[in-house]
Amino acid sequence: MMKFTSFTFIVMFYIGSSFAQTVDFDKAFEESKRIEKEIKRTDFPKRDYSITDFGAIPHQQETPCHEAINQAILDCSLGGGGRVIVPKGVFYTGPITLKSNVNLHLEEEAELKFLTDQHLYFPAVITRWEGVDCYNARPLIYAHGERNIAITGKGTIDGQGSKEAWWPMCGAPRYGWEEGMVAQRNGGRDKLLMYAETSTPIYLRQMTPEDGLRPQLINFYACNTVLIEDVTLLNSPFWVIHPIFCEDVIVRGVNIFNRGPNGDGCDPESCKNVLIENCIFDTGDDCIAIKSGRNMDGRKWNIPSENIIVRNCKMANGHGGVVIGSEISGGYRNLFVEDCQMDSPELDRVIRIKTSTCRGGLIENVYVRNITVGQCKEAVLRINLQYENRELCNRGFTPTVRNVHLKNITCEKSQYGVRIIGLDDDQYVYNVSVEDSHFNNVAKDGNDIQGAKDVLLKNLYINGKLVD
Repeated sequence: MMKFTSFTFIVMFYIGSSFAQTVDFDKAFEESKRIEKEIKRTDFPKRDYSITDFGAIPHQQETPCHEAINQAILDCSLGGGGRVIVPKGVFYTGPITLKSNVNLHLEEEAELKFLTDQHLYFPAVITRWEGVDCYNARPLIYAHGERNIAITGKGTIDGQGSKEAWWPMCGAPRYGWEEGMVAQRNGGRDKLLMYAETSTPIYLRQMTPEDGLRPQLINFYACNTVLIEDVTLLNSPFWVIHPIFCEDVIVRGVNIFNRGPNGDGCDPESCKNVLIENCIFDTGDDCIAIKSGRNMDGRKWNIPSENIIVRNCKMANGHGGVVIGSEISGGYRNLFVEDCQMDSPELDRVIRIKTSTCRGGLIENVYVRNITVGQCKEAVLRINLQYENRELCNRGFTPTVRNVHLKNITCEKSQYGVRIIGLDDDQYVYNVSVEDSHFNNVAKDGNDIQGAKDVLLKNLYINGKLVD
């Protein structure tokens, strides 16, 4: 397993130790530029392999073409790399495994539709599910330990999640679940969480179709030099893009529409050096959610996510626009968000940090600027150290959130401006600032800040009034 080297990144902060100070955002985002230059880019030979040359036939649901696609990918990789082309047409498929030096390229009007028989996605592979290590259903597109890989093109990848397939397995009637159906609520999810709490060896954590733990649409595990560009991603069974233990990842120009349960758009987990830009998110859960493992498993590996840049993205529906947590036990550092637009009555928060005393972990160095929000349902900034207080877990792992800074944020409608729910002791959320920002039509007429210290509100106007 790769271990990441860390560096010290401090651009600030105090005159003395008890007051948050104005941050030099230009200097902070110079660091962002330095990180971006470090991200390795994919590079492929000019060699093409069409999936039709390996027997893939379009428009035939009865003869899925994943064996042909996987053979084309394998031949391409063994031949030194190149592009595997999905041409115009609808191709029904089962699970696809990406290999080193291969760019899976979908031409315009090409579409991969994944079949929904979950038995196609077994035997299980190593992955994480809600931050817990396990062997679970094979993700629809999967890679393990590969380098220099990509998914590109103007085509569409459709997981075919719906109220008739995949989504009922969450166990919620509003997503199609009925009594007697396979679902995670029937014990599979609880079993997996207990495996982690009791430190059960990972090789024994073998999940089955009856456990009902839905697979990700795209899951890259321990890979490096990754590109996902221009494709449209629809209707995932579960999370959409989920890199784990990856380094040098670029997600660019991707259109994600996934209104299903746990429908997160892009969830880098224990990843280093990630750029997410020019993407559109419309999701049933968080648009972008940064993670680093849940509880015992996150602390065991102790691999934070770090150095993530988000810019020029648009967010519609979702529980949060850019989120850290909740599976964040390995910690997180160095987030740069700028020039994004967010707007939906079903977008709950703009910037969200969620953790708990189950998770622990240190979250630090979050810089957000130039965000335009039409409306969100709850708060522009929400920091919550009491997330899911009813969770059964080993507690006593106190999280810390520090150095969170927002500048030039406008929002035309919300319930709160800043909402912070810390612990009884205010020592664990500190050095937070919001400056040069305007929040209008705030229903609660202000902020709700509890359990935090050194919170600076500078030139913040709420409903037209300067906040003292």
